[in-house]
Amino acid sequence: MNRMIRQLTRRSETYVLLIVILFSAFVTAINPAFLTLENLFDLLRSSSGTAILAVGIFLVLLSGGVDVSCTTIAIVGQYISVNVLIRTGIDNIFFMFAISIALGIALGAINAVFVSLFRLPTLIVTLGTSSLYHGAMLEFVGTKAVNVGGLPQSIKTFGTMDVLTLYRPDGTTYGLSVFFVMLVAVLTLTYFILKFTMVGRGIYAVGGNLEAARRAGFNTTKIQFFVYMYAGMLAGIMGVMHLGLIRYSNPNYLVGTELSIIAAVVLGGTRISGGTGTITGTMIGVMLITILEKNLIMIGLSSYWQQFFVGVVLILGVSITYLQAKFQKTGRQIILKEEE
Repeated sequence: MNRMIRQLTRRSETYVLLIVILFSAFVTAINPAFLTLENLFDLLRSSSGTAILAVGIFLVLLSGGVDVSCTTIAIVGQYISVNVLIRTGIDNIFFMFAISIALGIALGAINAVFVSLFRLPTLIVTLGTSSLYHGAMLEFVGTKAVNVGGLPQSIKTFGTMDVLTLYRPDGTTYGLSVFFVMLVAVLTLTYFILKFTMVGRGIYAVGGNLEAARRAGFNTTKIQFFVYMYAGMLAGIMGVMHLGLIRYSNPNYLVGTELSIIAAVVLGGTRISGGTGTITGTMIGVMLITILEKNLIMIGLSSYWQQFFVGVVLILGVSITYLQAKFQKTGRQIILKEEE
């Protein structure tokens, strides 16, 4: 029992979860409606797409990279796929998902070419491809937003689809969105990959030390291609979910919001330099960012405080990574001196 407690106290996600609980209790004291099943269902619906995108960013960070093109890939998948549906007259949500996912995988593969084959810094690559993808979409596809009246019916139906429906006292309904089921499916698949496959072990190895992973026999090129294509696939899924949620497709939406998602992943204990992190921690980080985003105004603070908080998290994440690496190096030097 004591060993379990010591292990929990060493994990950063334990403290983040504690912050989530305390902040939720504080908000509930101000507004008792916060801690209701209806509000919980609403939070799950609005944050499931972000959580899926965070899983993709988590894998990239775990492999030692940084992907700032994820939100751009999401909006490219969304905007192109909805325009294809409108222009072809094919009103089918599965067809839209297929187009968006295919685009996400293709754009993720382009990222992987520069990162893996040309060995360029991931931050520079994804900054460049983010501008490239967005600019190409605006130039060749269009800049006109699609409002709710112009959306195919299947998208509007998908956005309001529930897997569990409950009734309020006045007879109106609310429910658990299908978005949450999709999130659970993504989490289950990703957990299986990381826990039970050689690709999953390779992702941790590549993030820990790329050269050591090569020498250990891992095909680092294939692993990096998998990571960026998988992240692209999840971005494609998120793009469609985002449209179903807000029922409005603007080609300039989502772009520039990637830092808050990266902050959520780092907050959940994923090391920026790679090799360390858990899906559980990532989801707790997303939970905290979501609760802050939805409730800052309720407690009397401006929404600009969220940007401040994101900046603090990123700086702390980088600082902790640097200090951990420094202490590990110092520890190894001490051991070597003692052996001599």
